[in-house]
Amino acid sequence: MTTQILSAILLVVFFALMVVVGVRTRKSASDVSGFVLGGRNVGPWLTAFAFGTSYFSAVIFVGYAGQFGWLYGMSATWAGIGNALIGSLLAWNILGRRTRIMTQALDAKTMPDFFGKRFNSVPLKVAASVIVFIFLIPYTASLYNGLSSLFGLVFDIPYWVVIIIMAVLTGIYVIFGGYMATAVNDFIQGIIMLFGISAVIIAVVKSNGGLLEAAKSLSEIPADGWESGAYSSFFGPDPLALLFVVILTSLGTWGLPQMVGKFYAIKSEKDIHKGTVISTVFAFIVAGGCYFLGGFGRLYADRVSYNDATGLPYFDTIVPTMLSTLPEVIIAVVIVLVLAASMSTLSSLVLTSSSTFTLDVIAPARKEEMSEKKKVFVMRLFIVFFIAVSAAIAIIKDTFPGITFIAQMMGVSWGALAGAFLAPFLYGLYWKKVTKPSVYVCFVWGCFIALFQLVITLAKIDVSSWGTILSFVFKSSINSGSVAMIGGLLIVPLVSLITKKPTKEDADAMFECFNKKVSVPQKDSLEDE
Repeated sequence: MTTQILSAILLVVFFALMVVVGVRTRKSASDVSGFVLGGRNVGPWLTAFAFGTSYFSAVIFVGYAGQFGWLYGMSATWAGIGNALIGSLLAWNILGRRTRIMTQALDAKTMPDFFGKRFNSVPLKVAASVIVFIFLIPYTASLYNGLSSLFGLVFDIPYWVVIIIMAVLTGIYVIFGGYMATAVNDFIQGIIMLFGISAVIIAVVKSNGGLLEAAKSLSEIPADGWESGAYSSFFGPDPLALLFVVILTSLGTWGLPQMVGKFYAIKSEKDIHKGTVISTVFAFIVAGGCYFLGGFGRLYADRVSYNDATGLPYFDTIVPTMLSTLPEVIIAVVIVLVLAASMSTLSSLVLTSSSTFTLDVIAPARKEEMSEKKKVFVMRLFIVFFIAVSAAIAIIKDTFPGITFIAQMMGVSWGALAGAFLAPFLYGLYWKKVTKPSVYVCFVWGCFIALFQLVITLAKIDVSSWGTILSFVFKSSINSGSVAMIGGLLIVPLVSLITKKPTKEDADAMFECFNKKVSVPQKDSLEDE
């Protein structure tokens, strides 16, 4: 009962704070630029935390941490390290400045809008919008995963009630304040995540006799081909499979619209430097902490629930099982932590979906020019629509677990989006000779790999006889998603070399924004002699 009361108090305070922020920031959301990008005037702390909290949701904390921790032990921490170094540090350094400069020069407010203006093609923009619409909704619905088992530790309420509460409150503050409300709330939610994950790790390790004792116990658990030491070793029992996890969860952020969109809004050069450091440290603590925590999941093997068909545990139950042994105050903090993680990512995704659909599909299709207020109004309507659809999908998936299509769509969404968008976006920022056909081919490639994986999974096709490479690639959506991204990085330059290049004048004009002269203090740059 004490846990219920404490959790309820923390949740009420948390919800109230989210709504207040939404109401207080509503003045910044009066036009399209303000509603979608915060007027491109967002500081480093808000941008970095918005990036980090959009990156890490309950899917990471509950699902991936439990799954990969069980499969790879303490070496799963490499996924968190990769998220910090590749998904945050390199992403900010390679994409941050150039994204901000070119998108402002093109007046591009969404990723499809960038593709349309960068390659001077309305059909390309529409195609990108359709991909976002198809694959972002199931990804959004997946954010509710894990909430049921966690709330079940404390509250005796139906899962659909939790979903509706989360959806309604997220909708309120995003509809009121747009990007700025999302960014401010992401900062608050990020603080909760930092303190929450730190407290949970300390409590779990302490409950297992300390770090050395917990690692010793983990090392004594056998694995295929190992008598002992597999789950406490440096690279774990399956280094190659772990590498593909690192690639998908780290490099994938470079092609996700809701992640890259954070760079559109950042304020200045110095803010990019600060944001890089803040975002990387945040990822080290949150992602590294989640996967490190999940690595101890096998110490609870006698308590988790198992799937009789596979012999494996239900991965979403591993972390909740670990938490059930902790003090009441820690459980209460975790409830708020996971809700904060899910709401922050949900707000980012629905804002991305609504802005993309409104600005890149609805507005261009109308014969009459839409006013700024009309566009913002339509975006708010679509926020309601996308939140309602994602919540409905999550409830249907939980009510009818036999509908496997929904669950598998969630699994391939990340790979499809990153596989289609990563390479064209990256090369589009740096290389003048990228061609429209190469972008189309990459779109088709990313979506084809994802949908082919979906068919294989749904039809339960045995790929073991397909040969070493193909069987490994289509063994899981993690492997195929990674291949989709890496393949795109090869496809775009190869197709660009054999298709018609843009004219030199058009290419030079597109990149002229990077040559604009700006004055900086001498402390930042020595003058030329």
